[in-house]
Amino acid sequence: MTLLSERILNMSTSATLAMAAKARELRAEGKDIIGLSLGEPDFNTPNFIKEAAIQAINDDYNSYTPVDGYADLKQAIRDKFKRDNSLDYNLSQIVVSTGAKQSLANIALVLLNEGDEVVLPCPYWVSYADIVKLSGGVPVEVKTSIATDFKMTPEQLEAAITPKTKMLWFSSPCNPSGSVYSKTELRALADVLHKHPNIYIVSDEIYEHINFSEAHTSMAQFEDMYNRTITVNGVSKAFAMTGWRIGFIGAPEKIARACNKMQGQVTSGANCIAQRAVITAMQANPSKVQYMIDEFKTRRDLVLAMLNDIEGFKTNTPEGAFYVFPDISSFFGKTIKGTTINNATDFSLFLLEEALVATVTGEAFGNPNCIRISYAASQNELVEALNRIKRALS
Repeated sequence: MTLLSERILNMSTSATLAMAAKARELRAEGKDIIGLSLGEPDFNTPNFIKEAAIQAINDDYNSYTPVDGYADLKQAIRDKFKRDNSLDYNLSQIVVSTGAKQSLANIALVLLNEGDEVVLPCPYWVSYADIVKLSGGVPVEVKTSIATDFKMTPEQLEAAITPKTKMLWFSSPCNPSGSVYSKTELRALADVLHKHPNIYIVSDEIYEHINFSEAHTSMAQFEDMYNRTITVNGVSKAFAMTGWRIGFIGAPEKIARACNKMQGQVTSGANCIAQRAVITAMQANPSKVQYMIDEFKTRRDLVLAMLNDIEGFKTNTPEGAFYVFPDISSFFGKTIKGTTINNATDFSLFLLEEALVATVTGEAFGNPNCIRISYAASQNELVEALNRIKRALS
């Protein structure tokens, strides 16, 4: 009898966290690693949010919180949904969790039965497939390419749907590609889904504010999709609060109640101090973090310009998040400085060992021809990293 469960033995390790750990090991050996692997803003949490947390400590917030979040936080989230997304949720439709990752896990655990299929446009965020599999579901990957800006077409969605399809999961802006679905593109997907009324949609909008294109559109804004969409969001990315661990959903009430029940047996309510601080973040006008978005756009343009100067990289222009997802398949089959590059994983490891730059293989995101480069780093670090990559490949 094996000690560990099949559940954990069959689960992949998060590729982003694994690469970050490997980079830390090399740093401990004295190597000067530049980390472009983690999806973590390099800005500090804004002072007005930190001050709210300090106030909460001084006000003696230290007790268990309601499982689904403080009522005044849920009200602030409700107001945010109305202000930013034109979505009207009751407080009973909102559940606050320990990060958007827990929100996603809750959704999968309360909706999926063994064998239910979940459509995942590739590339997708690294944890989607394993959360689905952990919950008994079957990931159905829909391949996209750089030619379509890594966006799934309505025809592809229609072709992926079977009698077993229970859900569609996607992010916009997308991690890892930075792609943003326009309102027209989302409506075209919604037209397909309209014909399949038993399919639910998870719209992961954690990068909502880091958007360099047209105004953000939520799938739930479409009247015929509202009662079938679970909108997932949080404060990690736009407010530089990754370690505060607060995410939330707006969902049909029956699903929200189920997520509340699940969370009550797993973690209970999220951290009390972080929740109080997030009230302030939700009440703030998004313009208060515009300085970060402006800097991310400048860095995106810098990274694209430098990548396009390296032979073998094929890029598009991502319209959101803080990643580029270049196609590096032209290097496959080549031997560089004694290392044969067979796939994106080989290429990513080569860059780590030869250029001392940490990236993430696209295989972890369902796209084996690409790597993910995070530009959540200073411009000086980005310039140095890309110069190292160019030298390593020359």
